[in-house]
Amino acid sequence: MDRLRRRIQVARGELPADLVLRNGKLVNVCSGECYLADVAILDGYVVGISETQQSEANDYHGQVERDLQGRWLSPGLIDGHMHIESTMLVLPEFARLVVPCGVTSVMLDPHEFANVMGVEGIRYVLESGRNLPLSAYVMLSSCVPASAYESPYRVLKAEDLLPLLEDERVLGLAEMMNMPGVLQGDEQVLAKIDATLRRGLVVDGHAPGLRGRDLCAYAAAGVMSDHECTTVEEARARLRLGMWLMIREGSAARNLDALLPLVQELHPPRVFFVTDDRDPQDLTTRGHIDSMVRRAIALGLAPLEAIRLASYNTAQYFRLYDRGALAPGFVADMVVLDDLEQFRVESVYKDGVLVAQNGRLIREQDATPVNVSVAAHVTGTVHIGPLTEADLRIPGKPGLVEVIGIEPGQIITRHLQEEALLRDGAIIADPARDVLKLVVVERHHASGHLGLGLVKGFGLRKGAIASSVAHDAHNLVIAGVDDRDIVRAAYALQEMGGGFVCVVDGEVRARVPLPYGGLVSPLPAHALVGQLRTLDALAAELGCQLEHPCMTLSFLSLSVIPSLKLTDRGLIDVETFTLLPLQR
Repeated sequence: MDRLRRRIQVARGELPADLVLRNGKLVNVCSGECYLADVAILDGYVVGISETQQSEANDYHGQVERDLQGRWLSPGLIDGHMHIESTMLVLPEFARLVVPCGVTSVMLDPHEFANVMGVEGIRYVLESGRNLPLSAYVMLSSCVPASAYESPYRVLKAEDLLPLLEDERVLGLAEMMNMPGVLQGDEQVLAKIDATLRRGLVVDGHAPGLRGRDLCAYAAAGVMSDHECTTVEEARARLRLGMWLMIREGSAARNLDALLPLVQELHPPRVFFVTDDRDPQDLTTRGHIDSMVRRAIALGLAPLEAIRLASYNTAQYFRLYDRGALAPGFVADMVVLDDLEQFRVESVYKDGVLVAQNGRLIREQDATPVNVSVAAHVTGTVHIGPLTEADLRIPGKPGLVEVIGIEPGQIITRHLQEEALLRDGAIIADPARDVLKLVVVERHHASGHLGLGLVKGFGLRKGAIASSVAHDAHNLVIAGVDDRDIVRAAYALQEMGGGFVCVVDGEVRARVPLPYGGLVSPLPAHALVGQLRTLDALAAELGCQLEHPCMTLSFLSLSVIPSLKLTDRGLIDVETFTLLPLQR
């Protein structure tokens, strides 16, 4: 009661505010206007706005006052769907990078950690997101594993997730990738959705290619959004059914340019921006959600609408009705801009406190490293069984073989068929035609499960590239020319607790250790990026033409993204959701 009374008194000008920002051009995403105003903040909330051209100007006074001198004042940006594991950074280091860019909230789906550690992986993300100059919310991982064709650390059932729904930083159920489970009424899938809806929380979707009655059924089951649209037709279909469209601009999948024309045509209210998967090189060069705002403006979207898609709309979807705008009663997450169209950030306020200025956090302690005791139990997660070159032998005969075709810049793949190259009755890599051997090794329980296949599009002429980042179960995925190098790469990953390696002639020539879950590095971003660039440069030297080969590699085992993928269980035809023999 006293708190509300103080708000009223400050709003009426009867008491001083904690902070008053004067002479700012307010970016009002509620009314769709920009105008000069003074903004009063109390206890981390906006309580008063006074338009400076009116007679009441300067009515607000604060313990601290700052003249913005005509700079723009925008709400803080919100990423509506992302995986911290894809950044390969611990949350404090991630915050150090993105908060100075104007990002004040993120919605995290920790299903990578959940796949390698179970519920404890989700708890780790919740714990490491505390006490940051960034609101780190969590969406509970709905599909661990993503499908029955992947082997995680353990399967997460509805009863495993229910206790976590009580955490105030848990906002709902993350991307429901198991479309067949929804459509066929799988008991566990529906139990997760029902428990989430009963608590008034949201259910994110993941429905590439879904259409017609099946899309209606998916929405009717309670799934509210989708970030997998790649065409205007797909996006329009979802909006027409009342679903929310998440426009994604990640590192491997970039859909903003393709989908923005629909926003410019319809200006629909149920649209917002997400990054999904961004690697550290992207973060340190392009930025984060701020880069989407800049790109949308460059493509012709009005700056205010671009900011609304990165703030207010996102908050509305997640039912955070006091966030995403600058108005009385809203949390004072604010970005001061030197340039609106370039979204050039001068300073950032979190809960009404200045946390970043001129591209840096105000205090280094605002990005304190994850507590050692918290991080200790997320290491040592890579365990493979005995592996020899003989295990990689693929018996074959003359004729066509199924091949995964890489689509540069996308996480979808093509379903190709190529003439088999044989040696002593076995199918081997054919680097002259850019066909490599692809191997997936189960790494949670040393079960010895192996998936063997072929991939086209890497360009690698010799050696092998390997990763313990392999969405979503994160078994080891290795593409290579030589079986000896593939085996050496698998053992190298186990020795360093996960990460990326490039092996040539039996020698590890480049490595990127990711010891936290085999997914994340404890290093500062600049050091991690240096390691990644060294590996990418070596891959290019060996003939690889992909910009970020390990990012591409990491999606080749994701069994819920079309068209053809490889897991430790075998080759998956995602269009029919069936196991496929490599050669018929």
